[in-house]
Amino acid sequence: MLSRIKALFVMIQFIFTILITIVLMYIFKNHTYKIRQIWAKMQTFLIGFKIIQKGKPDLNAKLILVNHQSLLDITSLEAIYPKDLCWVAKKEIRDIPLFGHILEAPKMIIIDRKDRRSLVKLVKEAKQRISEGRVIAIFPEGTRGKGIKLSKFQNGAKFLAEKLDLKVQPVVVANTRNVLDSQNFKAKSGIITVTFLDLVDPKKDKDWYEKTKENMQKVLNEENEKIISNQQS
Repeated sequence: MLSRIKALFVMIQFIFTILITIVLMYIFKNHTYKIRQIWAKMQTFLIGFKIIQKGKPDLNAKLILVNHQSLLDITSLEAIYPKDLCWVAKKEIRDIPLFGHILEAPKMIIIDRKDRRSLVKLVKEAKQRISEGRVIAIFPEGTRGKGIKLSKFQNGAKFLAEKLDLKVQPVVVANTRNVLDSQNFKAKSGIITVTFLDLVDPKKDKDWYEKTKENMQKVLNEENEKIISNQQS
């Protein structure tokens, strides 16, 4: 019951603070990264979670691959990542009245997965954002999972990395679904871990994408085991 009450509070404040954030990003167009970062750090206080970072962001990376299980995956990365992230998001989010501007205002990359030309658009816009000093962030699974087993990696991230010859850094986020589960409408305080893995150069290994998924799954398993152990102790 308490988790549902907290989830209601989280959603109400999300609506309020996101709308304010959108307005501020349109007013201060050259400072959207800082505005998003302040919003994300504020969420750690309002929701009541702590981020533990393991490893370091490699500033040579132009693309980061992140597992997806909760709205807090994005929030956690926005709070700690040292460069302006450009998230690749599906068109359906952009089409949400008012809230779709959370993608438009900071110039995120929006793709229509039903459009066969979406990969061409992705490559073109990613190249432009990278030239502006941003780092592309993508969920290779394409959709949210339960935070236990990674879903099949879609081809978009692999195509993008190889087409533009991008250095890739995998990132594993753990426990976000336990802190905020919007699908089951539950929220609670907790610790979220963000693990930065070693940089990957797709040119050096034709099987890099499959091996990256395996490495990310291994880290996710280890973090989930720790979470279960802590809950039982």
